[in-house]
Amino acid sequence: MDYLIEILKAVFLGIVQGITEWLPISSTGHMILVDEFLQLGGGEAFVDLFLVVVQFGSILAVVLMYFHRLNPFARTKSISEKKETMRLWIMILIACVPAGIIGVLFNKQIKAWFFNPVVISITLIVYGIGFIVIERMRIPHTVNKLEQITPLKAVQIGVFQMLALIPGTSRSGATIMGSTLLGLNRKTASEFSFFLAIPVMLGASLLDLIWHSLVFF
Repeated sequence: MDYLIEILKAVFLGIVQGITEWLPISSTGHMILVDEFLQLGGGEAFVDLFLVVVQFGSILAVVLMYFHRLNPFARTKSISEKKETMRLWIMILIACVPAGIIGVLFNKQIKAWFFNPVVISITLIVYGIGFIVIERMRIPHTVNKLEQITPLKAVQIGVFQMLALIPGTSRSGATIMGSTLLGLNRKTASEFSFFLAIPVMLGASLLDLIWHSLVFF
């Protein structure tokens, strides 16, 4: 009976992850807060490892959904379309650099200082208010399609994405909010955020998976 209850807890946490990952709200933050009530068994190291592994489902979903668009070697694409796809990947990788550097260098410190319900609650409130403020601002759109994103814009979006290293800060929310402030329209900002999730989530998950595996095993 206890085993069945633990399975149901894991399923519920997976549902929370699946719903919140692609909304501009923090999936990790919500899972941590929900687990405060569910209390998934297995110990702290196991729960930390579970919260990392469950994110791979979200990564696979976006890869499958946008596989053709993100595949620069698709036979049905023209040469110009293949070049555009390659350029998009370059912009995505450029945008990954800021958060990637800070995440690798300060991963342990970030986990120790910020992964707690108080910080998560504060950041959820702060960014909720931030979204309301930005929605009321009339920011001119200078970038209306992915092809218009420059390397400088990609780096700037990557800097905003660094905010998501603090739990409770939505990765997609931070990038969409930052992209909007930088002049991207909502559709372009959302698409770039989705595509940016693939290498970011994969890299962060693998880094955390290696770290937590060493602790757990």
